[in-house]
Amino acid sequence: MDDERVKKLIRELIIEVGEDPTREGLRETPQRIANMYKEIFGGYDSDSELSVQFSEDSDVVIARDIQFYSMCEHHMLPFFGKVHIAYSPNGRVFGISKLVRLVEKYAKRLQIQERLTKNIADELYSQGVKGVVVLADAEHLCMKMRGVRNDATLTSSAFRGIYENTREKEGILALIRKHAPDSYM
Repeated sequence: MDDERVKKLIRELIIEVGEDPTREGLRETPQRIANMYKEIFGGYDSDSELSVQFSEDSDVVIARDIQFYSMCEHHMLPFFGKVHIAYSPNGRVFGISKLVRLVEKYAKRLQIQERLTKNIADELYSQGVKGVVVLADAEHLCMKMRGVRNDATLTSSAFRGIYENTREKEGILALIRKHAPDSYM
């Protein structure tokens, strides 16, 4: 990302909304936004490091409540929530930090929640696991603060491998729900 170009564009935006970019509170805003964009859009250059695995087998591994923050590609406003990942290993397991990095890799992009969910499931499944379930629950500021101004949340899901089978899907969802907080599902 070109800092100088971003700063110039933000300065122009400040002028377009009717503000003075030389005003004390706004003087450093273009630099702050350039720095912020490097951080919140860092998913384009990141690696989830899923190649780091450990020899261990388990029937199912569930990682719940992985926090994420992303930016809606339609309005460039945040959406945020939690991702829940379940997978059935094939003799190898991933460290929890790798699952968090996988979520961040796709969340730190201009994104929609449905694609975020699919991307996480696809990459994890490509590592040779028997099956993957990814559930994402999120609030969308593009819906809360503009347009319909509603507090609805969105849940999206992706099922791969053995969890595409209806019986297996029902079983894993019951397992995820069994240990989830009352507010979930």
